Amino acid sequence: MPQVIEPGVAYLALKAAQKLYSKATAALQPDEFGRVQKMAQQQHKLEARVLAAPEARDAMVPPSTVEIAMREIRGRYPSEEEFVGDLARNGLDEASFAGALERELKVEAVLEKVGTQADKVSDMDVELYYQYHPEQFRRPETRLARHVLITVNDTIAENKRDAALKRIGEIAARLAKEPQRFEEQALKHSECPTALDGGKLGDLPRGKLFPELDKALFELEAGGVSGVLESELGFHILRCDVITGASVLSLDQAKPHIRKLMGQKRKRVRQQAWVKGLLEGK
Repeated sequence: MPQVIEPGVAYLALKAAQKLYSKATAALQPDEFGRVQKMAQQQHKLEARVLAAPEARDAMVPPSTVEIAMREIRGRYPSEEEFVGDLARNGLDEASFAGALERELKVEAVLEKVGTQADKVSDMDVELYYQYHPEQFRRPETRLARHVLITVNDTIAENKRDAALKRIGEIAARLAKEPQRFEEQALKHSECPTALDGGKLGDLPRGKLFPELDKALFELEAGGVSGVLESELGFHILRCDVITGASVLSLDQAKPHIRKLMGQKRKRVRQQAWVKGLLEGK
């Protein structure tokens, strides 16, 4: 399979091959290689138009930014040898790769500059968005939950069903007398990774747990501990630490989120319109 000469195209082909097929370009099938090369060539031509535009005149990428990006990419490889080898397999060396990366970062800087030309989001825009999208600002009731899990596994003596049920029953009996020991019992006995955090499952809305656990959790009062429950994983005991009632974010609470969301959307629209203008101007 022929090597791509232009470093910028080779760099974009490498990225496209990873994104589309999770492969190096040298490992692509002929039809895959053709698709990747076509995408890389098209993107490279678009980048050339971006960098030739007046908006690119003052766009700069500090060397430190390129160094940081190179370091981050290097860190994805187990060793320096594998990094260099992957570049070679894709028709690149370290210098050409760094040059192509700098070019890509400069394109991003130009697009970011163009994005700043988008219309600003006014207070009226924010208020209208809040009024017309009320469903986005409703917060369901949640429960801060913990659990103890004893799994069922017939290949392990202490986890066979009867043994597991006996073990969880003993824990349940201790917690019935001393519910304040829940985190300690989870740390000692739970067979879930959450044991390291006292069995903490997090702040959960309805529908996040197995149905039998979900039902039990939302029937508990704050501080309440369930009896023994069963799911496809095994046996559980749940505790509800805190109940946070359903609510609606106020306009003041929602404003920062709305302003950011609308600003990002307007920036993308402005960038897309600008790129479309470049393409139509050929």
